[in-house]
Amino acid sequence: MTAHETVHTPEITQISRALDATEAIRRELTDCWTAVINDGGAVVPMECPLPPVTPSMLEPAMERIARELSPQRSRLLLANLDGALAGWMLLRREQHPLVAHCGVVNHVQTHVRFRGLGIGAALMRRAAGIAREEMGLERLQLTARAGLGLEDFYRKTGWTEVGRWPGALRVAPGDDRDEILMSLAL
Repeated sequence: MTAHETVHTPEITQISRALDATEAIRRELTDCWTAVINDGGAVVPMECPLPPVTPSMLEPAMERIARELSPQRSRLLLANLDGALAGWMLLRREQHPLVAHCGVVNHVQTHVRFRGLGIGAALMRRAAGIAREEMGLERLQLTARAGLGLEDFYRKTGWTEVGRWPGALRVAPGDDRDEILMSLAL
């Protein structure tokens, strides 16, 4: 690191109750989500068309996420840097009794203005701690889209690739990508 570089440490907070996901927070999250998707990010929700998207297209998915928040089942993690939302993710517990010891990480994203500052890695580290210490989870899982280098990012944060669904994701005609299955033992 040179004398002119600054270490950027985001403040990571969590929301685990629907009433704490205020309209202003949901709007910030949706604006970040829109920017990330339109910049090529692999965080397009199932109920949304492929890019480009608008915030209004993502609002139903954000409302569902907010409505389902609960301390034991689902939490939003927000990374703030210098008073601005720099990134966010969703951490949730599997509901079926056979896999209730496992959690799922979804929508990991860093706002395009804050890329390259370690925001995503900070979110991933904090998610592992919250999952283990606060939610009592023993394992986390996620899926990632191949072709974007995401598996390398997750490997650097301790995750292991455990499988792939070849060609499972069609991002455009003639552009099918593997869905990468990853796991982290806590």
